[in-house]
Amino acid sequence: MREGGEPKLRTAETNDLFKLLPHRYPFLLVDRIIDMDGDRSATGIKNVSVNEPYFQGHFPRSPIMPGMLLIEGLAQTAGALCMRNLEVKEPPLVYFITIDKARFRRPVVPGDILHYYVQRSRSTACLMCRSALAHTRDFAVMKSSPARAPCWSPHASPGGPVPGPRYLYGGEG
Repeated sequence: MREGGEPKLRTAETNDLFKLLPHRYPFLLVDRIIDMDGDRSATGIKNVSVNEPYFQGHFPRSPIMPGMLLIEGLAQTAGALCMRNLEVKEPPLVYFITIDKARFRRPVVPGDILHYYVQRSRSTACLMCRSALAHTRDFAVMKSSPARAPCWSPHASPGGPVPGPRYLYGGEG
């Protein structure tokens, strides 16, 4: 327990992420997750290396991390947070379906350490909405609110099917 009787925040190292997410190198875009507060919020960390494969073609003379990979890293952080709170042997596929009001503020370059902050804003039986912020070097690099992805939740039937195609295109019902 933390001070004030609050539960201790959890951490997921790389080996834990392999159990929570289906992604593998080179498409696992979060190295570890800290400050996991139930299914409410978490912070993903990505150490951006010059050896990342996308830097070879994304402006070789002035490498920057593609913005869509920032969004994917945020989505993976949110997905791992969701899966951490489910008691399943193998995580189901979770599809990222929409992002609202995404804004890129600064480029992410080799040597940066990204912090992906995700926070639950609301949820239904099969849909999680999370607001997100990525920052590095004390600067916000990307912000969105809220992103939506289908997700199993305590309200969904255990062992039930992964939500169908209607959820893949942003429909909520």
